[in-house]
Amino acid sequence: MWCSYPEINDIGLTALKRKRASGDEIGFSIRVGGGLSTNPHFARRLNAFVARDQVIPVLKGVAEIFRGSDELRESRERARLKFLFLRQGWDEDSFLAELHSRIGFRLDQAEPEDAPADTLRDHVGVHQQKQPGLYYVGASVLRGRVTASQLRAAANIAEEFGSGDLRTTSMQNLLIINVPKKNVVAVADWLNLHGLPTEGSSFHRGTVACTGTEFCKLAITETKDFARWLTEELDERLPGFDEQLKLHVTGCPNSCGQHWIADIGLEGKKLKVDGRMVDAYYFCVGGGVGQFQQFARPVGYRCASTEVPDAISRLLRKFNQNRSESGENLRQFLQRHSTDQIRGWLAGELVAAAARDLPSGQVPHGVEG
Repeated sequence: MWCSYPEINDIGLTALKRKRASGDEIGFSIRVGGGLSTNPHFARRLNAFVARDQVIPVLKGVAEIFRGSDELRESRERARLKFLFLRQGWDEDSFLAELHSRIGFRLDQAEPEDAPADTLRDHVGVHQQKQPGLYYVGASVLRGRVTASQLRAAANIAEEFGSGDLRTTSMQNLLIINVPKKNVVAVADWLNLHGLPTEGSSFHRGTVACTGTEFCKLAITETKDFARWLTEELDERLPGFDEQLKLHVTGCPNSCGQHWIADIGLEGKKLKVDGRMVDAYYFCVGGGVGQFQQFARPVGYRCASTEVPDAISRLLRKFNQNRSESGENLRQFLQRHSTDQIRGWLAGELVAAAARDLPSGQVPHGVEG
């Protein structure tokens, strides 16, 4: 259940087991108060084990805390649970105490839980289901854009070789589920034939883009075509790059593209070049979830969108050179080096830090804080 990113949601439930005399009992950990946008905040894990028959009353209790909070009514832009933690001084204990008073019973203490270490939660490739003899096949959908002909082909493939079911993922990918083992190769071949690869490159698999200016009135930059072009450029410049990489593009500071939890996050800006305003991006690096939960740190480098492939190529070539010497992964490499060093590699020279230039006014209505 970690594929739904419980770390950044208002409420996140993750399944786990605890030992009982009668056998293993399945229940849930609960996290509350996550969110990104201009005020990123990781959800807090409460010291509580939620049994399956307690889930509905617990969720109802959390919703009542939200509904009954005067603090969250002060501004529509701050109507998120995370602001109880960010601005009102709440913590895990005070939230749990309020929850207990709402639901009328006490939850058992939390059970130990191991967060996943994987960078990607995209389900790309062939994976065995818990049902004997069945598999699901995940296709990487670059920038989340799929054509009508691709969807029709996927539907036909699912009908012919699976149960007829299609699913999408939070990383904008497509799954065909309930595929018998004998049909797995045929499904993968058909998906690849229709431009939905089951083994995409690191850049193809890890790139996520928000809607951008094409359909979003709040966006500053165009993101979808940019993400496709950026991926193609990086595949050409760094062939065979095999490190798991989350490369997230968001068209404004609101982080719908989730750049705060990416290895390399690009935040849309505008920049004046030769007297005219052009799309630009500000770099944040080193974000992660799971065992390596941390927000990407702004590094003070901003450039025109046309220069982004050059910047990323310089940084990743430096990493490749370093990896051959030390064997560390990209996450370790980014953590080990200073903001000034990373900014210098992105720019190709030592440069002064650029400001992020956040909007001076309120975030427009309809956008979460």
